[in-house]
Amino acid sequence: MSTNHPVPATQANAEGALDARQLRKILITVSIALMAVIASVTGLNVAQTHMAVEFGASQSTVLWIINIYTLALAALLLPLGALGDRLGRKPMLLAGLGAFGVATVVAALAPNAEIMLAARVASGIGAAMIMPITLAVITSTFPEEQRGKAIGVWTGIAGGGGILGMFLAALLVDVADWRWLFLLPVVLVLVALPMTLTSVPDSREPSAHRYDIIGALVSVIAVTGLIFVLQEGPERGWNAPATLISLAVGLIATIGFVTWELHRRDASLLDVRLFRERGLSGGSITLLVVFGVQAGIGVVLFPFFQAVLGWSGLLSTVAMMPMAIAMMMSAGLAPKLATRVGARPTMVVGIALAGLGMALMALLVSVSGGYLSVLPGLLAMGVGMGLSMTPSTEAITASLPGEKQGVASALNDVTRELGTALGVALLGALVSAGYRNAIDDKLHGIPQDAADTAREGVANAVEAAGTTGTHAQDLLHAAQESFVDGWQQAMWAGAVIMGVLFVYIAFRGPGKTPSAAQEKTEPAAEAVTTG
Repeated sequence: MSTNHPVPATQANAEGALDARQLRKILITVSIALMAVIASVTGLNVAQTHMAVEFGASQSTVLWIINIYTLALAALLLPLGALGDRLGRKPMLLAGLGAFGVATVVAALAPNAEIMLAARVASGIGAAMIMPITLAVITSTFPEEQRGKAIGVWTGIAGGGGILGMFLAALLVDVADWRWLFLLPVVLVLVALPMTLTSVPDSREPSAHRYDIIGALVSVIAVTGLIFVLQEGPERGWNAPATLISLAVGLIATIGFVTWELHRRDASLLDVRLFRERGLSGGSITLLVVFGVQAGIGVVLFPFFQAVLGWSGLLSTVAMMPMAIAMMMSAGLAPKLATRVGARPTMVVGIALAGLGMALMALLVSVSGGYLSVLPGLLAMGVGMGLSMTPSTEAITASLPGEKQGVASALNDVTRELGTALGVALLGALVSAGYRNAIDDKLHGIPQDAADTAREGVANAVEAAGTTGTHAQDLLHAAQESFVDGWQQAMWAGAVIMGVLFVYIAFRGPGKTPSAAQEKTEPAAEAVTTG
């Protein structure tokens, strides 16, 4: 039996534990650590061309350098989150920051693609030690009346931090060298390490059961297989042997994981029976869809800004900032709204706004309208995502008992990563298919070689236009209009998905009361907590 469960603020103060100032320091510390991880997810996207030239690497290798970080991160979240619960959240956070920082420095100095790939894998492992612990620290130290607000801050950074990190990376690439984009994560780690040592209390949840090694290994295989399919399917082809084998492995491992965890019951890595509860299932599905839509929108927006509007990478990133700011602000406001009207109504309003944003972008977008034709939709989506993400995250963490908060946080993060990969694959495929279908009828009179190149994508069409002489403007106009057609197809699909989610959450969303698992466990659950 452990010795002490996280207590309400009044009791904590009486015992000399955590006051408001200490809680604020904890929140700042874990937010900085989280920002380092999130910034590294998107930062390298702006340096693809630079890496290809300097390393003499193929596009496939460059994409692996970018994606392998996310693959390692997603695959190890559940096992390392569970280890953090057992071994201590503070030691795990410190170890993760150290490993992540060293790996990031190695990546910044990498002389070739092979060392860069290895460094990115190590960075992903460090990130998987950091990310679930940052949320678990919040849920295990903050009293209930302040927990929602703190989760709102965490969610805002998790949602909008990627865009902010991409902006800073693009700025560094433009004004300095692409290797300087690793500076931000390193600086954040150097700030977070001493703050963690001095501000974050240690908490761990001793267990009478042995660590679920088999469950951990099977979960790694399952997540790796599914993420690989979503990342590589668009490049290799959905019918390619590697894609199909990976899909089969991922699905079989997922079924095996569920079967094993049902067999283990109390000694399981994750009690999958809890997915029958509205909080866990509703929160997970909402995050899966919302983060999928957000990531997919990013894939669609950058070609629109760069190939259709002719903007630079830095300006394109700046154009994404209104959505990120709206998302972060509404994520901070969501706990107050959820307290007043309930988690489910807050999520429903957020989902409705996000769906409205996608519909607005489908209806209003045009080549002549430019940025202003998509801005209203971006703002509506940002507000809607922020309102839906915070109560979803809180519903997930509230559905698992106190001794499983590292697992709860990891589950939240795995859902985000799976949603991100799924959204990129789905919306990216819809835009590409819509573009190809539309441009076929608009290439009459264009030289055959240029027409074939233009069919590959809007960026290819822009590049090919320079070789077509008097047909250049016709080809550019055809490609831009075709991309808008594909864009509209993807936006309508996203709006329909959000509509289905709206109906599901309206009838099956989380309620106001804590989950049965939490009510049953909290009075008896105890945590070893040290300053």
